[in-house]
Amino acid sequence: MATDKNDPDLIVRSQRRRAVVASTVGTTIEWYDFFLYGTAAALVFPKLFFPDSSAYVGVLAAFGTQFVGFAARPIGAAIFGHYGDRFGRKSALITTLMLMGVGTFLIGVLPTHATLGFMAPVLLTLLRLIQGIGVGGEWGGSVLLSMEWGSAKRRGFMASWPQLGVPLGLLASTGMVKLMSNVSGDSFETWGWRVPFLLSAVLVGVGLYVRLRVMDSPDFTVVKREKAVVKAPVLQVIRTQPREILTSAFVRMSEQAPFYLFITFVLAYGTTKVGFTKDELLTDTMIAAALGLISVPFFGFLSDLIGRRLMYGIGIASTAIFAFPYFGLLNTKVAGMALLAIVVSLLVHDMQYGPQAALIAENFGTNVRYSGAGLGYQLASVIAGGPAPLIATWILKNTGSSIGISWYIVGCCVVSMIALVLMPKHAQPAAADPSVVLQAKEPSVV
Repeated sequence: MATDKNDPDLIVRSQRRRAVVASTVGTTIEWYDFFLYGTAAALVFPKLFFPDSSAYVGVLAAFGTQFVGFAARPIGAAIFGHYGDRFGRKSALITTLMLMGVGTFLIGVLPTHATLGFMAPVLLTLLRLIQGIGVGGEWGGSVLLSMEWGSAKRRGFMASWPQLGVPLGLLASTGMVKLMSNVSGDSFETWGWRVPFLLSAVLVGVGLYVRLRVMDSPDFTVVKREKAVVKAPVLQVIRTQPREILTSAFVRMSEQAPFYLFITFVLAYGTTKVGFTKDELLTDTMIAAALGLISVPFFGFLSDLIGRRLMYGIGIASTAIFAFPYFGLLNTKVAGMALLAIVVSLLVHDMQYGPQAALIAENFGTNVRYSGAGLGYQLASVIAGGPAPLIATWILKNTGSSIGISWYIVGCCVVSMIALVLMPKHAQPAAADPSVVLQAKEPSVV
């Protein structure tokens, strides 16, 4: 019997799959771009863009330009949150993907300090700013596009799929750096590091193709149909739900700050302090990222069964418990112990990252959800992810020990647990009927 291509149920299932794929592919590309910078900041940017500095100052300056990208993320969340709540998730996501891709590609062709002098790090910082704005606007739309196509009972699982962009992007970026490091050999610092950045243009083309084929979310379609679109969603959500925004930001302290120590600072610490090779650490990171392809959706699924707050609280406690063993394992200078440290560090991270998207997004109504969730999520970049490598580098320089860094991780976990307890609880409305999109004329993409 032939399948009726006009069957509403068939179309809904097809669009649901497309929404998940479009969100996940898009976030993968954007995080690939973002993580490339972090890896390069740890391995090559100090020499190429800050050659007149000491080793310590050069690393600090490279991580400082990385922080600029984090600081720009709330700006991107505000800009595209407004756009996404006013005109739709899909159109905003098309723009963020292109913005991120352009910024990354231009880094790949940027002359270094040897050619441009002081203008090289200035332009590098500007391009990092563009990257930050793009990824800042990306997260909210990707999560909502996937989550709002799912049923109310599976929102943790559906929202966890775009979160896979982190392990996928980390795996792809680390793999490309490792590959080009081996292929280019001694020329890696000359031209090899540029190739992964230039490949971003190809990935963006793939992402655009996927995203242009999906309809906007049913929840947003209902908001448009009921004429409930807010004229100034960013201002409204700041005025009416400041507690939800702030607790969403601080609940990420235990996830984001340790994460950027686990994937970027560890490259500098492991090579200079412990004595591992760059290749060893990149391989370990790739293995841990690959396991995240299973653990992130699993913990999102588990949060649908036992509750998001409980799942998240277990992740916070696990991160705090592992703060001291993590560096203890690295400091053994044994390759197997280092692999164990890196794998477990990303596993406890995934306990939080899997349910995190739904935990934050469910705090906000549909007509301000892109703005509210994006702002709360991305403000953590300023207080957690951005400063973390800088703080860790400073602690290590002034104490010569990792003990202070472990205490810093524990402190982040304490802050997150308090924020989790203080986060308001909202009754969740039923998910919109996906069939409403079949009767709605989709807005054009600009």
